[in-house]
Amino acid sequence: MSHARHFSRFLAADPGRLHLAAHSHHGWPDVTEAGQRQAWLDAITLADRKWDKVFGEVVPAFQVHVARRLALSDPATIAVAPNTFDFVRRLLSCLPPRPGENRPARILTTDAEFHSFARQTARLEEDGRLKVTRIAAEPFDSFPARFAEAAGQGGHDLVFVSQVFFDSGYVVEDLAGLVGAVRGEETLVVVDGYHGFMALPTDLSAIGNRAFYLAGGYKYAMSGEGACFMHCPPGYAPRPPDTGWYAAFGALAGDAGSVAYAPDGGRFLGATFDPSGLYRFNAVMDWLDGLDLQVDAIDAHVRSVMTVFLAALERRPVAGLDPAALLRRPGVDATGHFLTFRTPQAGSLQERMMAANVVADHRRDRLRLGFALYHEPADADAYLARIAAALDD
Repeated sequence: MSHARHFSRFLAADPGRLHLAAHSHHGWPDVTEAGQRQAWLDAITLADRKWDKVFGEVVPAFQVHVARRLALSDPATIAVAPNTFDFVRRLLSCLPPRPGENRPARILTTDAEFHSFARQTARLEEDGRLKVTRIAAEPFDSFPARFAEAAGQGGHDLVFVSQVFFDSGYVVEDLAGLVGAVRGEETLVVVDGYHGFMALPTDLSAIGNRAFYLAGGYKYAMSGEGACFMHCPPGYAPRPPDTGWYAAFGALAGDAGSVAYAPDGGRFLGATFDPSGLYRFNAVMDWLDGLDLQVDAIDAHVRSVMTVFLAALERRPVAGLDPAALLRRPGVDATGHFLTFRTPQAGSLQERMMAANVVADHRRDRLRLGFALYHEPADADAYLARIAAALDD
């Protein structure tokens, strides 16, 4: 059964567009319009009382949806924010130096993290406030062992790793193994799940009491901006110094004169935000539930499109898209929902495709093509023909 009909407004908005960037900006399904409209209606109808509904109904529903899809037992561990960078800042604020200390905070991460983390840590490193160890993502086959070995050496204040690397599609399959390798009970462990959430079946039950997990709705959750979240394991970073006044909601009484925090994921909340993204997210999740369309089925559909597309590419070579240049190959390697071709022409190839209204993107020397529910295996040859028309001389 085709799922494209559920994206009729997005597809009809530009009928000549071939959108192959679902990994970057996922098309919105039709149900998001109703979610957006409800946010607007609540704002004009409830006015000052809008926040009673947001925190009394909208956020709890959002938390339940997220927790169920990640196999987390307590939805209250989920904090919300307009973007994941808000969470990165609050996590970094929890690191040393603390009173009486005079040393940079020590971070273990990779050389393949997204800009929201990589840029901020690099900037703080310039000032000597952080000491960052970056484990090379490649070669991929040895990455888990190399990262686990570094984590096992201990001495880190924060360990940060992506579930799926944004610049290759590489998947860390054994998250529990990497989290378990971290030495130091007080070390904060963070998994960036933005390219995993709602793309790959993800069960955090084994690490939910130890690791933070952050993601959002802009990509595979199909909800657009402003719908990000972080699972916050109990007991870790109980009082983030970078804090907004919403973190006081449900706060327990603290020591006399101290700033009080909520005991659950609410301790990582910020301040006033636009809640419309949460409405859209809930509309999408309710729609998927109504179709009984779970993450494993979405994953299988997208992989079928990618597999047929690559088979077509093998039959009909296209200038610039050499299958041998793929960093990860579906059916052979564990990979996310996009294809990454390493080529020095990545930027120019993307420009030529965009000029033909074929939407893709690139990161440095890597051209990325991302697929979604609104693509069909039967149309893979047509997708390739559009790309060939743009790229072939």
